[in-house]
Amino acid sequence: MKKKYNIALKNTFNNIKNTLPVLFAIILLIAWVISFIPDSFYSKIFTGNNAADSFLGALIGSIATGNPVNSYIIGIELLKQNVGLVAVTAFVISWVTVGVVQFPAEALLLGKKFALVRNIISFISAIIISILTVLILQLL
Repeated sequence: MKKKYNIALKNTFNNIKNTLPVLFAIILLIAWVISFIPDSFYSKIFTGNNAADSFLGALIGSIATGNPVNSYIIGIELLKQNVGLVAVTAFVISWVTVGVVQFPAEALLLGKKFALVRNIISFISAIIISILTVLILQLL
């Protein structure tokens, strides 16, 4: 029993050791991409068309990608810049669920097919959920 534990511990350590450089590189790449997008950019590109804005919001969120706490702060700032709720909702959802920048690491760790299918489903879901959110809020 102790031998199996030691083997499992060694395998876990090796997996972490091999994964950390990839994850660190992804975090640096995300920070680099985000630093090149000025805040005023978002308010200039959204047209007010729910379908186009939700697609564009999801696309930008997919590329910019980050953690949930940051997405809420960015979402509030986008709303303050008069970006529509459908675009902000799509942006926030895809920011957290889709990871274009993280795709290489996800494909390496979980498999290319899984990573691709998960990202496509998350992207489409972000668009649908953002439009439904605005429609439901308009009904209330």
